[in-house]
Amino acid sequence: AKCQCKVVPRERTNCGYPGISATECKKIGCCFNASVPSVPWCYNPKPKKVKKVCPSDPHHRINCGHPGIRPWECTRKGCCFRAHPAGVPWCFYHRNVEE
Repeated sequence: AKCQCKVVPRERTNCGYPGISATECKKIGCCFNASVPSVPWCYNPKPKKVKKVCPSDPHHRINCGHPGIRPWECTRKGCCFRAHPAGVPWCFYHRNVEE
């Protein structure tokens, strides 16, 4: 994503080799900007930001607890708890979603 390439020139970490083209640089997943001399032009992007969300579809829940787990036990484990519907895990793992 373009926002991942907005790295202050002095904070760029080299991702390519001397003389790498913009096309080759981007092909290996790096950012390219040759507008500032004396800093890497092919550099590592910022890490993607992710947030944890509880899946809204009950059928995509991955079990994180045991039968009869209490809400506080589930949340203490760092998981989501929803006591409905029947037949699916009530204590389940978060999903990581890119922001």
